[in-house]
Amino acid sequence: MGELDVAASSPGTDLEREKRVAAEAAAQLVEGGMMVGLGTGSTVAYLLAPLAARELDIRCVATSPETAREATRLGLEVVSFEGPGAPARLDIAIDGADQVAPSGWVVKGGGGAHTREKAVAAAADRFVVIVSSNKVVGRLSPPIPLELAEFGLAGTLLRLEHARIRDAPPSPDGGVIADYFGEFEDAEALAAWLSAAAGVVEHGLFPGSMVAEVLVGRGAQVERVRSPR
Repeated sequence: MGELDVAASSPGTDLEREKRVAAEAAAQLVEGGMMVGLGTGSTVAYLLAPLAARELDIRCVATSPETAREATRLGLEVVSFEGPGAPARLDIAIDGADQVAPSGWVVKGGGGAHTREKAVAAAADRFVVIVSSNKVVGRLSPPIPLELAEFGLAGTLLRLEHARIRDAPPSPDGGVIADYFGEFEDAEALAAWLSAAAGVVEHGLFPGSMVAEVLVGRGAQVERVRSPR
């Protein structure tokens, strides 16, 4: 792990400054000619402008309509990630997180786009997570975001027992957004159980093996943490 000196580019709360410096550091990781995955959320919002300002010859895929609209507005080229003709791999994907554990496991999905976010992360040669310092935790804890199929929803909720539907719009692909509130000790075991549960489209547990590194904003600096893959 190391530190990169990055000056805050505008005033604001400490956490907003940390999001900004982490995002600005991540923008510097992108090189011309790359295919880039863009995540969703308040931290990624700070990534788009500095990335566009570099005026690189890149193409992007976006994990939400909101990210796609803002990236396009700023002049970034956004291409579809849908269907067999879409890009099969990405050079780098950059996204935020709700929790980051020492094991490298990450919880994502506060914005309800975790199914798309996981598809983009899985396609990337290098998945970089950007967070403010409050997202770094000693161990992962509930809630764990879920996307559930509308069909058979009542039975899915009964089987999961500790899941509750979130008061939120559907996912970008029409799934029901929910959260799992059951206590757990083993993130890998919970991820496997949720993945195998009928009616669960996707969950917000991302293994450390998927994450190349985490950029953590701490004040006006960025701590760079390599994932124990």
